[in-house]
Amino acid sequence: MDLKLSGKTALITGASSGVGRSIALELAQEGANIVIGHFKDAQNAQTVVSEIEQIGSQAIAIDADISDAENCRKLFHAGEQKFGGIDILINNAGLWPSNWIQDIPLDEWNKTVEVNLTAVFLLSQLFIKNKLASKKTGKILNITSQAAFHGSTTGHAHYAASKAGVVSFTVSAAREVGPHGINVNAIALGIVETNMTKAALAANPDYYLKRIPIGRVAQPEDIAKIAAFMVSDAASYITGATIDATGGMLMR
Repeated sequence: MDLKLSGKTALITGASSGVGRSIALELAQEGANIVIGHFKDAQNAQTVVSEIEQIGSQAIAIDADISDAENCRKLFHAGEQKFGGIDILINNAGLWPSNWIQDIPLDEWNKTVEVNLTAVFLLSQLFIKNKLASKKTGKILNITSQAAFHGSTTGHAHYAASKAGVVSFTVSAAREVGPHGINVNAIALGIVETNMTKAALAANPDYYLKRIPIGRVAQPEDIAKIAAFMVSDAASYITGATIDATGGMLMR
């Protein structure tokens, strides 16, 4: 299927590795230009830039701490300046700290919410303001988690809470900007094999596999294909939805 993404520009946070990297490469295969948001991961980010250029698309990597509003503006405006505009925003970056509720320090709670939820708001706000001012359409895709619905059983209550906020924000944003031709959706991930989850999977593989009806842990490429569809014109009649990409962990 031709997703008609050629010539469009996508800003993807957390795109130097894991799910974000795979989404960046998938969209590049469809002809999109990519703005790679990362934080202190320049070597991996530049590797992704090179991979995208080998595909035949263009990319830039911007180091930005998206827990900071000014850094969000820097990231967004750098993409605009390079490519003339941002057509697609994918809020993918996230923190997954581990602590039981009684042990979570306030600064860890705050940082998790800032990266996983507040940055989604800040970048979406920049994107929406730009689209409303230019009277152009666009796509926002937020990466959330099955934990938003199930909660956490393994010491990640702050992660689960922030991801639940992403789901609610997605619905609210979709209602507000749908009449202006801006689609806002989310993908709820289950267990994906990335650097972020590698240690937990290695320590207790049976616990995680037993929770997945399909019987395998997702690879980042599995998610990337779904993401590419969700930001394409083929999904233009979908908004305010959270698509469950969990191998059956989440069934609604």
